[in-house]
Amino acid sequence: MAFEITDEFIEQLSDVISSNDDKVIYSLFKDVHYADIAEVLDEVNFDEAIYIIKLLDSEKTSEILMELDEDIREKILENLSAKEIAEEVGEMDSDDAADIIGELSEERQKRVISELDDHELAADIKELLSYEEETAGALMAKELVKVYETWTVAGCMRRIRGQAKDVTRVHSIYVVDKEEKLIGRLSLKDLIIAKSDQKISEIYIDQVDAVNVNEDDEEVARIMAKYDLEAIPVVDNNNVLLGRITIDDIVDLLKEEADKDYQMAAGLTQDVDSDDSIFELTRARLPWLFLGLLGGIGAFLIMEGFHGVFAKYAALFFFTPLIAAMAGNVGVQSSAIIVQGLANDDVKGSINSRLFKEMLLAALNGFILALILFFFVWAYQGKIDLALAISVSLVIVIIVAGLIGTFVPLFLNKRGIDPAIATGPFITTSNDIFGILIYFMIAKVILGI
Repeated sequence: MAFEITDEFIEQLSDVISSNDDKVIYSLFKDVHYADIAEVLDEVNFDEAIYIIKLLDSEKTSEILMELDEDIREKILENLSAKEIAEEVGEMDSDDAADIIGELSEERQKRVISELDDHELAADIKELLSYEEETAGALMAKELVKVYETWTVAGCMRRIRGQAKDVTRVHSIYVVDKEEKLIGRLSLKDLIIAKSDQKISEIYIDQVDAVNVNEDDEEVARIMAKYDLEAIPVVDNNNVLLGRITIDDIVDLLKEEADKDYQMAAGLTQDVDSDDSIFELTRARLPWLFLGLLGGIGAFLIMEGFHGVFAKYAALFFFTPLIAAMAGNVGVQSSAIIVQGLANDDVKGSINSRLFKEMLLAALNGFILALILFFFVWAYQGKIDLALAISVSLVIVIIVAGLIGTFVPLFLNKRGIDPAIATGPFITTSNDIFGILIYFMIAKVILGI
């Protein structure tokens, strides 16, 4: 049965903490998964969360820390001593330990690393912290199972048992030469059925996917998704085996990227949560809102320039929101498809071919919608020239919006800028302005004003 956090449980826990009844707290969390405990810590107040973290053993709390919201974890780490943090990271894999220590100031990083009893882990953490963010090196873990091509099967099995105890999950066994260069991988099946005196060089598979330590982390995610890999080795420029990246790291990366892209599409300039301060939330939202304000002012100036058209055909004014809405919606649809395709590496071919395809698609959709709108305006207003002006404008506006929504993310991607910024307020505002301008210009020509 899944663990459920109830108001009664939180109230009981608070009472137990107030009475310093540590035995009861142990019993409450005895069989509870660390991910569920992390959710509990999100619900209790900060002092209670610190109490629980310091009470439970490091083997469990190290997992809990990795599940906590980043802001909450940062506050908890601020209230732990360097020795206490070292005890926590000492129970983690090297990549998780490096992530935790990387959130600390440089001074605290040095103090925590100096408190580590495991000198090999300390060296691994220093190495991982030296790599650029958003690269394979910063994402990888040092724990892996590797064997040398010169070993016998019997000797290999003994060494694997020794290495595997430090590896949470053994996804692959990597084969290296005497210079530590990656030359292949070892099938567990082949290892089991091989004769004990056979050399690894006789049974290993020389086909192995690997990524360079400086490879972009999103490219690593794309490779692992494309080839359906649970883990991938990381090598340096000389093909020396440095570490491995596992699928759980990629899932976390994809979630972070999805959250970032979603917030950018919604018009947020930085990663924020609902619990952040009003100042932080304002700073994240205001730039795009300011862009929307400029767009609104631009639309006002355009409409003011066509006041003569309004004077003769007042009905045009009432269809302005429809034109602006259609332009914004089509632009966002087009940009969202392109951004998703770029993220999945599904966008192939030249920009011109994409634009031509989008133009045909927009023209078809625009024609169908304009036909419906033409008959509505004609029936409602009784003026065929007005109906023609509005419906023709709609077709052109939809085509232009589709082209803008396609071109902008492709252009940004070519320039090395995150194309997710193209969706949401940016596309909506630009298409609103262009849509209204095109609408009145075409209407003015067709109606002969």
